[in-house]
Amino acid sequence: MSQNIVLKKGLNIPIAGAADLRVSKSATPGVVAIQPSDFKGFIPRLLVKEGDRVLAGSPVLADKMHSEIIFASPVSGTVKEVVRGEKRKLLAVLIEDDRKNEYVDFGKIKAGDAAQVKESLLASGLWPFFVQRPYGILANPELTPKAIFVSAFDTAPLAADAQFCFADAVADIQAGINVLSKIAEVHVSLNAGISGDIFSNLSSCTLHSFKADKHPAGNVGVQISHVSPIRKDETVWTISLLGLAAIGKLARTGRYDVSRKVAVCGPASKDASYIQTVPGMPMSEVIPFCNIPVEEVRFISGSVLCGANAGKDGYLGFRDNQITLIREGYDKELLGWIRPVRCKQYSQDHSYFSWLMPKRKYNMDTNLHGGPRAFLMNDGYYAKVLPMDIYPVFLAKACLAGDIDKMEQFGIYEVLPEDLATCEFVDPSKNNIQDMIAQGIDLMLKEMA
Repeated sequence: MSQNIVLKKGLNIPIAGAADLRVSKSATPGVVAIQPSDFKGFIPRLLVKEGDRVLAGSPVLADKMHSEIIFASPVSGTVKEVVRGEKRKLLAVLIEDDRKNEYVDFGKIKAGDAAQVKESLLASGLWPFFVQRPYGILANPELTPKAIFVSAFDTAPLAADAQFCFADAVADIQAGINVLSKIAEVHVSLNAGISGDIFSNLSSCTLHSFKADKHPAGNVGVQISHVSPIRKDETVWTISLLGLAAIGKLARTGRYDVSRKVAVCGPASKDASYIQTVPGMPMSEVIPFCNIPVEEVRFISGSVLCGANAGKDGYLGFRDNQITLIREGYDKELLGWIRPVRCKQYSQDHSYFSWLMPKRKYNMDTNLHGGPRAFLMNDGYYAKVLPMDIYPVFLAKACLAGDIDKMEQFGIYEVLPEDLATCEFVDPSKNNIQDMIAQGIDLMLKEMA
């Protein structure tokens, strides 16, 4: 294990509604969805039609650019509907669960070379768990990455507790590491502040210990920047603990099993806890967890900082194990920020007296309390919540300007939008910094292809 890497920058957002460490419900949805929008850089090709019978692990979609990359059904059942949008854009494939839990038998992954491992992962439909950096796109199976990185902890607001979620899956995670080590060196980042970390004895990988308790220290992009920064013409892959566990299950049982514990949390939740379910679960399954009228709730698949606004008619993302329920903030506040006392509002700048209660949790909503305006010209203001050696304001402006040379200079290869989410949160100018970074990445993909 490497020596401790100490990160002092960052910000923990004191939002209320953390999930209790218990499973309160086993959600067996009647319908699950496979959504192409869950995967950046994916052009879908439909492999099934309505009425087709599928098993858990049966191919449903394939990538037009890399036909060997497939997306499999998480349950057994029948293809209920192919949902299309404008210009017949494929939005989702809905599969009606027959509750029989019948699986395709892929056979256990045999120890072999990288090519054999890739072939097994592609055939099983688990390849979409890989994210390729730079740009955060689906990993290209034709490439060999410099390394594969895994974050074994999450510092996002109300994030699912990895020690609880994977307490019974350590053997699967180890099996997954054994498989991936055939492709490239695997790096696993641990939180030094966790006593008795269940991942501390993992082998066949390089362990890195991060002494940090502020977000975004748990982001794999931040960890990569301190272990082995991504340079131009370099490629690394990342995978979550969810993906590792699924690969381990495939290696040990030959089954495509992507079931998981999902944290249902947030200020608009009651009985915040965990549910056992599969990706693609309808958000309607968590409506009973809402403590306010459904019309006033934003259903977020993922973190409140960078998750997707799924809506009550949406679905759980493929790579997500957190659902955040938060109130839609439509109301306007009399006098706003000039009010002398705002004890129920959080400010990381100590603008309100709420800083006198450092342990208080806040019932935050989606209200921005203002609109976008000119950038604050002080890069250090944003850098203090970002433990990376980049200039966030200059990078965001380079993305807005479409200046590829400047984007390269200021670190576009090292970041994804989620890495700058804390900068967006503290931004007094209320700019959509994550959208700016995403816009820059899209330009890089277009121009550098």
